[in-house]
Amino acid sequence: MRNGNHNLDISIKPYFLHPFRKYIVQYTPVLHTEWELIASCLVRAEYSRGDILLKSGKLCRKLYFLESGFLRFYIDKDGRDITKFFTHSPYCFTAQKSFTTDAPSDEAIEVLQDAVIWEMPKKEAFDLLVYPHWSTFIRKLIQEVQFNTEQILEDLQNLTAEERYVNMVEAGDQILIHAPLKDIASYLGIAPQSLSRIRKKYWTTSTKLT
Repeated sequence: MRNGNHNLDISIKPYFLHPFRKYIVQYTPVLHTEWELIASCLVRAEYSRGDILLKSGKLCRKLYFLESGFLRFYIDKDGRDITKFFTHSPYCFTAQKSFTTDAPSDEAIEVLQDAVIWEMPKKEAFDLLVYPHWSTFIRKLIQEVQFNTEQILEDLQNLTAEERYVNMVEAGDQILIHAPLKDIASYLGIAPQSLSRIRKKYWTTSTKLT
C-alpha cells in the first residue's frame, strides 16, 4: 500500500512520512526510490484485542510493523501459557526463528490492544535486501533484537521477580499499563498471587517513604 506523501523530502517534511518510513529513518536514511519499492510491498491490517496474529505451530511468512497497539509473544509449555515478552508500537517484528528457517513457530502472538499493523511478505522482505538502506535497516534491527533478548535473559538470570517488577515500575514500562496481571506474572516467571504480594509490598513501601 502506497503512501500519498511519498514524494516529500525527509529532511524537510518528516512529519508527513509514512509511519513505517519514519521508523526506518531512525536507523538509516531511505532514498525516495528505495522507499517506493518498500511501500509497494506493504499491506495495512487492523486487529482487535484478543486476536491471535500468529498461532503456535504455524509458519511465519511475514515481517510486521506495529504502527499502534500492544502485543504479547507466548509459548504453550506442557499446557501452560508462558509469556516470553511484549512488543509496543512503533516496532518492527516477526517470529524470527520461523521466519528465517521456515520451521513452524514455537511461539504465538496475541493482540492485547487494538492494533494497526503493516505486513510485508517474506519473499519481498528478502528481495529488498539488495537495496543498501533496507539491508542496513534490517541488520541494525536484528542487532537491536539480539541485544534486547540478551538483556531479558541476563535479567532472568541475575534479578529476582521482585527486582524485575520494581525496575519495570521505575522505568514506567508500558507492560504495566497494557498487559493483564496474569500475563505480567507469567513474564516474571511467578504465580499471579506472588505478583499481587510483590505489588502490595512495593506500593506500601513507596507510600511510607513519601
